[in-house]
Amino acid sequence: MDSNLMALAIIPGLLIIIYVYRKDKVEKEPLGLIIKIILFGVLSCFAAAYLEMFESQFLPQYPQGSLEYAVTTSFCMAAFVEEIVKFLAMKLGSWKYAGFNYRFDGIVYGVSAAVGFAVYENINYVAMYGFQTAIVRAFTAIPLHAFCGVFMGVIYSYSKKAAILGNNGAKIGYTILALLVPMLIHGTYDTFAFLGEPGTIPLLIFVVILYIAAITTIKRMSAADYRSGFYPKARPINYDVEI
Repeated sequence: MDSNLMALAIIPGLLIIIYVYRKDKVEKEPLGLIIKIILFGVLSCFAAAYLEMFESQFLPQYPQGSLEYAVTTSFCMAAFVEEIVKFLAMKLGSWKYAGFNYRFDGIVYGVSAAVGFAVYENINYVAMYGFQTAIVRAFTAIPLHAFCGVFMGVIYSYSKKAAILGNNGAKIGYTILALLVPMLIHGTYDTFAFLGEPGTIPLLIFVVILYIAAITTIKRMSAADYRSGFYPKARPINYDVEI
């Protein structure tokens, strides 16, 4: 793959990471930690490929383009496997980090793992299918993974806070929710995509809604982060809330 295509495969994910990083207003996460989680996200892409290959042997075989094929492949394989491995990449890289003390931190970690996964996956797709695929995926598949990371990360942060407070039931509940919500988003997106032409308009509408919901969530969480510390001393004395 030439350098221009490589750049097109990488830049969309990089821009999303930069955007989220700039919205982390209280205590920016260390770049080394973000890079580590991104790399874990890349490794999770390898894991997903093998797990999906293994799982596909046990799924019913439906004709491509059918609703049964779209739903089964989207929810039972792609969304289920990929969101689990991205969650593990995020958690392994961040759960024990002492600086994980604000709600927005979870968004940073979730997006970092998701973008690591998405960029590596995107490089493979762009290498196979070229420029047009790079452009389409820059506005669809890459944001999908990143935005799933946004919602995963927000809920994951509640799980972390529950663990700090010693509420094991809430911790487990939020962990499950942090998996189910992105699975639902991812599975819905892929279902429309696998339907082909009949799913094109619903897919575009869904992508627009997803953009609005994710960006609104990022802005709202960024603005409120100064009062969302997990520890009594986490809230800063002076904080500029402008975004």
